Amino acid sequence: MSDRIELKGIEAFGFHGVFPEERRDGQTFYADICAELDLEAASNSDDLNDTVDYGAIVDLVVEDIESDPCDLIEHLGGRIADRILFEFHKINRVSVTIHKPSAPVNGNVLDIAVTIERNR
Repeated sequence: MSDRIELKGIEAFGFHGVFPEERRDGQTFYADICAELDLEAASNSDDLNDTVDYGAIVDLVVEDIESDPCDLIEHLGGRIADRILFEFHKINRVSVTIHKPSAPVNGNVLDIAVTIERNR
């Protein structure tokens, strides 16, 4: 299947990380979502009922980043991927990339990201 909906750079503030200062101070996280689903009906009907509401996906991602801190962004990405598949039955496959550009590492890095993929 080659149909997909992509959402890039969803921004939210969260308290994820293994270090005490990450849990105390928090930081901005970004998420990219690639959802694969059959969009043929929507492309013909022009009806929201034949696709998924990407605004609702954004709301889910922001809610997840802003709630229940995780030690690892791997866990956060998996949690988001599982919720998307659970709540949006038309989606067959989802890829979730969590970006943590302010990760506390030695050295300068532009970004640190983890990508999690889940299939139905």
